[in-house]
Amino acid sequence: MSEYKVTSKISLKDRPTKVVIDDAEKQLKKTRKKLGKLQDTLYAHGKYAVLVCLQGMDTAGKDSLIREVFKDFNARGVVVHSFKVPTELELKHDYLWRHYIALPARGKFGVFNRTHYENVLVTRVHPGYILGENIPSVNSVEDIDETFWDKRFEQINNFEKHIAESGTIIFKFFLNLSKEEQKNRLLRRLNKQEKNWKFSPGDLKERKLWDTYQVCYEDAINRTSKEYAPWYTIPADDKPSARYIVAKIIYDTLKEYTDIEEPELDDDIKANIELYKQQLKNE
Repeated sequence: MSEYKVTSKISLKDRPTKVVIDDAEKQLKKTRKKLGKLQDTLYAHGKYAVLVCLQGMDTAGKDSLIREVFKDFNARGVVVHSFKVPTELELKHDYLWRHYIALPARGKFGVFNRTHYENVLVTRVHPGYILGENIPSVNSVEDIDETFWDKRFEQINNFEKHIAESGTIIFKFFLNLSKEEQKNRLLRRLNKQEKNWKFSPGDLKERKLWDTYQVCYEDAINRTSKEYAPWYTIPADDKPSARYIVAKIIYDTLKEYTDIEEPELDDDIKANIELYKQQLKNE
């Protein structure tokens, strides 16, 4: 799965949006069971946290991917956060605050459905949103120049480096959806009554900005794909294959951490296991 990892400068138009893997659903079931067992070990080990970041255009399949990839996890071992428009309280803090307090504890998985990258994506497409952050040095849209974005990317890289050095294993997945497939999925939402609730007229307004978003995504990925926090561009037109690829990347990477293992029992406890068994049998 190394072909999906971003290790040098990329152009999104050159990255595939569709890969169809034979028996993807069957392979996903096997992989997520192994991931579930590995998560139990990670929890017992208690020294690493895992952060899974999901980004993509509307209808890219983030919600269903979370549902299918983490289905066999112990519920106490994974926490999902969906980041929407910042609340009044969140806007009173710096833009990374709400993401920092949502980070997973050691031993747990955290999944960010939309992430801190919204602060260099949607805000870059709509710079007026930055004014809501009430930053002292920003009084108008004219103050939001390239230097502003350079600093913000630097801050994000520093944030990720800090948490990585503190024991958080970071995965960043961009679900690379084609414009044609987004059109089909939006039409499906409109054609199926039970899916109507997912549709918003705002989806069409954002779709008109497709090319601008692609430029911003590409720039963000190129500036922030680091060895300690790599990006993966996942072909998203075929949902079963995308889910399997994500699960496989997570599992294969975590298996490289050979120090993640269940803790050894204290010698005294280990030496007296048979005694403890007998005590229970004699109750």
